[in-house]
Amino acid sequence: MCGRLNLQATQLTQLLLSILQETYPGEDDYNTAPTQTLPVIRSGADGRLECLPMRWWLTPSWSQGPSTQYSMFNAKVETAAKSPAFKIPFAKQRCVIPVTGFYEWHRRAGRKQPFLICDQAQEGLLLAGLWDAWCPRGSAGEAAELLSFTLLTSAAHENMRELHHRQPIFLTKEQALQWLEPSNDTERMATDLASSLPVPLRMTPVSSEVNNARNKSPRCAQPLAPPFAVTADIPFRVEDMGTIRQTKPNGQESFIADS
Repeated sequence: MCGRLNLQATQLTQLLLSILQETYPGEDDYNTAPTQTLPVIRSGADGRLECLPMRWWLTPSWSQGPSTQYSMFNAKVETAAKSPAFKIPFAKQRCVIPVTGFYEWHRRAGRKQPFLICDQAQEGLLLAGLWDAWCPRGSAGEAAELLSFTLLTSAAHENMRELHHRQPIFLTKEQALQWLEPSNDTERMATDLASSLPVPLRMTPVSSEVNNARNKSPRCAQPLAPPFAVTADIPFRVEDMGTIRQTKPNGQESFIADS
């Protein structure tokens, strides 16, 4: 789960200004996929927060180098503390990934319908992650470092389960600052944050353009129907969706919901 992200620089600049007093250093990408590089927030060596480009697929510091042999773009919060790949980052190398939203697919009537999940206020989401730094053997220094990260996931909140059984760990701005504080205990925070919905969400059925990771245009986020509100009190229910059909007259998609 959580294998595609939506990044819109103008919105994320406002989010970063409120946290770092910096503008967002990335570009618009309506369909960011694992192994791509994107801006990530971490606590630097001097204790100050910094936003740096990191590869979305964690490469452990002790490994032989970047590889996609094992799935490392998500890490289960339930097992991260004991995982050889994630236990060191889990203990002391936490990060926050600012995103406009992320995509999830719901299978119904023999097809998979993509949804874009964003915050209702349209201010951007902050997701919990872990980072690591890898250097080729025989090299040293920051110039040779490959910074990479993974998104932490947990069992889905009960109001999200009909969409998917897993979810990213959502953070408010206050929770993000606590997550980035090196002196705080990761396991305690992760336990408190897992399976929670601290931010009201909106889920919008969008174009199947997003199914292909090579498609990066705004068409990936083209809404096919009004969004569904999902909060800690309002669940996502399949029956509220009606019957989803997508047609392509003149190459355009449409959404029809039958009650």
